[in-house]
Amino acid sequence: MSTPRRALILIDVQQQYFSGPLEIQYPPHQESLPAIAKAIDAATAAGIPVAVIQHTAGEGAPVFAPGTPGFELHPEIERRKTAGWKSLVKQYGSVYAGTDLADWLRQHDVDTVTLAGYMTNNCVLASAVEAEFLGFTTEVLSDATGAINLANDAGFADAKTVHTTLLTLLNSNWAAVADTDTWTNALNTRQALTGSDLGSSAIAGSELVFQP
Repeated sequence: MSTPRRALILIDVQQQYFSGPLEIQYPPHQESLPAIAKAIDAATAAGIPVAVIQHTAGEGAPVFAPGTPGFELHPEIERRKTAGWKSLVKQYGSVYAGTDLADWLRQHDVDTVTLAGYMTNNCVLASAVEAEFLGFTTEVLSDATGAINLANDAGFADAKTVHTTLLTLLNSNWAAVADTDTWTNALNTRQALTGSDLGSSAIAGSELVFQP
């Protein structure tokens, strides 16, 4: 297996997710934010590229409006940001849609993207899925991402269920999922993370459901 050529992608670690109806619930941001910071520090020490993304809903929008406090990066991210980071603003769920991120990654000879940030149930999911078409291997940091409680006409899912279900889904096909410590060790030893696959995940799931 070849050595991964990684970049760390920080998705929407903005103030909008730290209070109000979009406040990250699981893992709680009091836990996921330090994990994100740890991933940044590991990436900086290893010298891999880092990109920081902010979401915009447009001028005057009730959330993620440029120029409002909710649009701003969390101070823990802002104080770590350097001139060498790729910084961009997106308007869709995926970090690739409508941006030049894929071109920047290819210019830096990156073949593996590590996703951290928010939300698991929106932009992390969308980015991991689109990466397959673009030819990038994806890693997702389980403790450096987070989800919210969701309810609508289709049903209800608490944040823990949302987060763990989507990470299980991603690890079955589109990404290798690991916590930040495991990823840091893989980064430092220049090893790839190993995800599952759909067949193995289906067999394991059936065994758990139908075991006596």
